[in-house]
Amino acid sequence: MASVNPFNLSDSEEEAERRPNETVDTERSPSDGAPGPPPGNPFSPPADAEPPSLLLSSNRTSPSGEGISASAAATSAMAGSAETRVSVDVIAAQLLRDQYILTALEFHTELLEAGRELPRLRDYFSNPGNFERQSGTPPAKDQVLGPGGPLNRAGSISTLDSLDFARYSDDGNRETDERVAVLEFELRKAKETIQALRANLTQALSNFSFVEPIRPLEKRALNFLVNEYLLKNEYKLSSITFSDENDDQDFELWDDVGLNIPKPPDLLQLYRSCGTPLPSPRDTADVSVGVDFLRLLKVVQELEYQISLLNNEKQNLAEQIKKLQWCVLECMSVLLSPAFQQALLSFCRMCSDSRLGAEVSRIADSEESVMLMLGRCLPHIVPNVLLAKREELIPLILCTACLHPEPKERDQLLHILFNLIKRPDDEQRQMILTGCVAFARHVGPTRVEAELLPQCWEQINHKYPERRLLVAESCGALAPYLPKEIRSSLVLSMLQQMLAEDKADMVREAVVKSLGIIMGYIDDPDKYSQGFELMLLSLGDPSERVVNAVHQVFIPAFAAWTTELGTLHTSLIPSLLARIEKLHTQGEHGLDEHKLHVFLSALQSLIPPLFAVVLQNAPFTSRVKLHGDIPAIEVTRFPRPASPLQDVATIIGSREMLSALLQLYDHQLEHEGTTGWESLLWVVNQLLPQLIEIVGRINVTSSTCVHEFSRFFWRFCRTFGKIFTNTKVKPQFQEILRLSEENVDASAGNGILTKATVPIYATGVLTCYNQEEDRKLLVGFLEDVMTTLSLSHAPLDSLKASFVELGANPVYHELLLTVLWYGVVHTSALVRCTAARMFELILRGMSEALVDRRAAPALITLCSGPEFSVRISTIPAFGTIMETVTQKELLERVKMQLASFLEDPQYQDQHSLHMEIIRTFGRVGPNAEPRFRDEFVLPHLHKLALANNSQSVENKRIDIATQLFEAYSALSCCFISEEVMVNHFLPGLRCLRADMEQLSPEHEVILSSMIKECEIKVENRAMSDPQGSMSIASSLVGEDAKTKFLSKMGQLTTSGAMLANVFQRKK
Repeated sequence: MASVNPFNLSDSEEEAERRPNETVDTERSPSDGAPGPPPGNPFSPPADAEPPSLLLSSNRTSPSGEGISASAAATSAMAGSAETRVSVDVIAAQLLRDQYILTALEFHTELLEAGRELPRLRDYFSNPGNFERQSGTPPAKDQVLGPGGPLNRAGSISTLDSLDFARYSDDGNRETDERVAVLEFELRKAKETIQALRANLTQALSNFSFVEPIRPLEKRALNFLVNEYLLKNEYKLSSITFSDENDDQDFELWDDVGLNIPKPPDLLQLYRSCGTPLPSPRDTADVSVGVDFLRLLKVVQELEYQISLLNNEKQNLAEQIKKLQWCVLECMSVLLSPAFQQALLSFCRMCSDSRLGAEVSRIADSEESVMLMLGRCLPHIVPNVLLAKREELIPLILCTACLHPEPKERDQLLHILFNLIKRPDDEQRQMILTGCVAFARHVGPTRVEAELLPQCWEQINHKYPERRLLVAESCGALAPYLPKEIRSSLVLSMLQQMLAEDKADMVREAVVKSLGIIMGYIDDPDKYSQGFELMLLSLGDPSERVVNAVHQVFIPAFAAWTTELGTLHTSLIPSLLARIEKLHTQGEHGLDEHKLHVFLSALQSLIPPLFAVVLQNAPFTSRVKLHGDIPAIEVTRFPRPASPLQDVATIIGSREMLSALLQLYDHQLEHEGTTGWESLLWVVNQLLPQLIEIVGRINVTSSTCVHEFSRFFWRFCRTFGKIFTNTKVKPQFQEILRLSEENVDASAGNGILTKATVPIYATGVLTCYNQEEDRKLLVGFLEDVMTTLSLSHAPLDSLKASFVELGANPVYHELLLTVLWYGVVHTSALVRCTAARMFELILRGMSEALVDRRAAPALITLCSGPEFSVRISTIPAFGTIMETVTQKELLERVKMQLASFLEDPQYQDQHSLHMEIIRTFGRVGPNAEPRFRDEFVLPHLHKLALANNSQSVENKRIDIATQLFEAYSALSCCFISEEVMVNHFLPGLRCLRADMEQLSPEHEVILSSMIKECEIKVENRAMSDPQGSMSIASSLVGEDAKTKFLSKMGQLTTSGAMLANVFQRKK
């Protein structure tokens, strides 16, 4: 007879209905028809049910061990009748009735794995009351209890979820097996109960009110989303701190929140969807009508309490399972004697005698023991790590130092951190500094002062500059996390000492930056004077990189602090102005230009914070509105800042705020005036007049001073704006620079137009803005100054300084040529002479096209005039063209003009013209084109020297000889062809020697030496050098002759006036 699989039968009411002809179980609940016991006894079938067609034998013995599986029972039951089909519910009822509990449990598990859950078994095993023992004497082992009575734990070979110990004998382990299996089942049921409670809690929380306070589970959900947001957006330190403050929650697992709902979207998606309109009331229905909300809250609280109890029970059960497993393992090895066990285990190669072996064999079982272990092991790990990879240890060292309970160990770890790398590079120092800042955030100011600062102090004089650099950078990085008393005392003193004593530029640069950070956090007004002295000390540093750090970091931070104290315009700026004025009074041998640069550059760096003070203390600050259309700030509105700290927008707070303030600022200046605006009135009535007075006292011939003040006024006017410049700055200069002859005292030379006020006003104020009206104003001012100075016979130094400063920028070349053309066509010869002299100052940096198109024609126009003085004034400019221009046609035109000066008979007796030509030849000859020098300059110098031999007027002869000596001295270093040397250079020297024999025998000796050596060189090179190019200086043979010649030239190559005095003494 074919066997029948009883599990291929119906196990539900629906399957029974699909098979009406088959025998189905008639045991149904009177209320819902579901299979199960009646309410009185959950284990027995109803009284009116038919006898089951299959009764399981009570014999529990089988060849393989105690108990039989459900499938085996079913198979044996069905062996006699293949036609009879038995319901699995009948089998389950029989197992429960006969108290085969573990068999029923295994049957239930197999059905679950097959996806066919049986309600009878589910209800039975879901009721914890079915497994509670009653107090008193337990029944006998073979006692059969009726339904509902207390149950003995039945033995079993194994269950699917229990440990696989079936291969061992059950004789000594039956009770342990049973306990383990039951505990595992109870643990699984506890998990199911927790999930059910979570589902009920989730449903209860779905009904909420917007006015009630946050619930615990809502808080846990929000905490999870906030932590997730921090991690996604790289706020890792904030996430760590947040996790520490919520240590009762696991932020890596959403299920830890305690709700049976999927994880909601992240905060960004929730924010973007918060504006989505809610559904209208008519589209929704209140599903909780009639539900008592307070009752639901109590249910939620009760469920949370039950969850906590179940979690505790779960943990206890897990521990019991673990202990029972160890008991099982010990029971397995009871047959081995302890000595045999020890001998057997000795074959495992282990070592616990050494330090490392002891650490390995002692596994940490808590956070504190982990920290202790790291504290012991790290000092031995670090020396064995490659230097290039030691920064990988920084997180480990810092975490251990943060959490270690022993102060001595923490100090040792921090000492290791600062000595981790022998000479840390930039990236490694950044890693260490980042770790120090994280450590400071975590432990607080007290421990930073007690633990980190001593490490810095120990290395302040380290022999490696990289380590001292780490100390300097650490002082700045830790400044926000130190107690304020320590910041303004110990740390400030450390940095001051390093600034004064450290020899490495990069260390002092870092010190200056850290001092700036300290100044940003200091709050002790008594430290102002110390900060001011530190600023002056660092500004005077010989290293440019240190001075740049002062302007980029220290001065802006110091200015921000003085602004907070209210002393920026009352103390800091006046102190610098007083030092500049003191330089003028003490400068007996000339102004100390370096100190002037130091003080003036500091003033220049204070312009942005001063303007910010003016804006923030303006009458219109209360009317600032940041909403609406705020115009963008023009890119060129402010000068380019040296650092972000000098950006006015950064000082104010934002570009939007600055734009709104600038709009009101311009309107106030243009329409409402400055009444009640104390900060701006100080700038107009005190700062500007004092600066203009200082400018009037500096030496106009000092190009450095003129350039420094010009740059200062340019940045000042650009920062304060065009309206301020036109209404406040220009009127004060124009009041002083009254362009008339009365303002020029030619005899004393102290007129304001001859002072540095002229070039500084022209180049520092009038060039701030480059619109058409501004350029016209600059052109008119320069024309008026040129005219006034020329007609008054006043010194032209102020005008020359203006042209030199403006000529350095090619943008102003066209403008300057416009001014000079005005002088070229002027009716006065004095003005035309001045214009001719100015050409020389601007031609050197001018493009050849502009020289050819505008400069050369203007000079030739001047030469066509009737006045010899005007023509002579053009010679230096022509010489500059010959020196700087390479265009052949232009050079030929200039050459023709100079040849007319030398060969035209009308210039034969023009002594001043000859002097100017010789002086120009000596200046431009060494740099001019060799062909022009050989074919034009040297032959004409020869002619002039020959003509000077017959000069009857001794003063003129002395002047010409002086200029010729200087010209030949300059040209002696040039390479000259042998032909020119023989035909022009040597004859010219002989003519000059003839004059020197009568005027100065000392100079005659030098000239004779030059001539003799030159002749020897010509003779020696005549055969060896076909080209015959030679230099007089290089032709001098013999160290004695060369030394004698150079020493004499060093003594005598002086100014023409001094040489003329030598000649006068020889009369």
